[in-house]
Amino acid sequence: MLKVGVLGAGHFGKIHLKLLKQSPEFQLIGFHDSDIESANKVTEEFGYHFYSEMKSLIEAVDVIIIATPTHSHFDCAQMAIKKGKHVFIEKPISNTLEEASKIIALAKKYKVKGQIGHVERFNPAFLASKDIINNPMFIETNRLAEFNPRGTDVPVVLDLMIHDLDIILSVVNSKVKHVSASGVSVISETPDIANARIEFENGCVANLTASRISMKNMRKSRFFQKDAYISIDFLMKNVETVRIKDISNPIDEYAMVLNNAEGVMKQICFENIEINTDNAILNELESFAQSINHNSTPIVSLQQGTNALKLAYQIIKSIKTNNL
Repeated sequence: MLKVGVLGAGHFGKIHLKLLKQSPEFQLIGFHDSDIESANKVTEEFGYHFYSEMKSLIEAVDVIIIATPTHSHFDCAQMAIKKGKHVFIEKPISNTLEEASKIIALAKKYKVKGQIGHVERFNPAFLASKDIINNPMFIETNRLAEFNPRGTDVPVVLDLMIHDLDIILSVVNSKVKHVSASGVSVISETPDIANARIEFENGCVANLTASRISMKNMRKSRFFQKDAYISIDFLMKNVETVRIKDISNPIDEYAMVLNNAEGVMKQICFENIEINTDNAILNELESFAQSINHNSTPIVSLQQGTNALKLAYQIIKSIKTNNL
């Protein structure tokens, strides 16, 4: 059982504290938050042990969960890694690519594991379908959210779209060739709605839309590949799969049949995929514990978190260029 502590007791920090307390993989030691008044309320309500000094908490554990604001990720990670502690960092990995590179170098130097909290990788709908997503050539994502002041200190690309960037980079086995994007600041000082088109060297194209000023919540992605279409609803946790197959003889009288441009008959097949109802955040935390215990690479590595951040900044740069 790994001794674990949480830095930051805000929205995500409280979720981590609750789930870590339930997990057989971890022994929750306590938490630290710079807001003493807020920390005392958390202690009074839930009974978690509060450490007034971050250094003391880090020294008392094997693993540190960093759920602080993004601008403090680097300082927290640096302090923990230099003490030989494994780090789980909520997305994005850091505020800048320079900081992200330093975190990777530190983790390698001090021989510790690091994982980034791109939780959609552990979404039950994605886990159930990721093995059938094979060389997609067109991807469309829509991640819409009702307005919430939390997170508006960064562009919507870093707040919401980065989830889909990480998913796309995990399924497209090719380098990014070109990025173009546009965005609008409606309520915040940074873009609240953005659209990006990413072209990969293998010909795959991804079109992403993210908004935090929508009238409804939506988290959907569609993957188009040879003879198949996979639609994932990350919010409702369901998957729709349509496959195009050769006709088998004799033809099923109830089958949906079509002729392609070459006159070849094909059959449309709708497939149901069984989806578990596991908690995605608990899964990612316990997956990290397993990578530590078995000395394996975390599912969302520090490098992968950096790759998603790099692509996010390419999109932000394109938005700024197009808004000049």
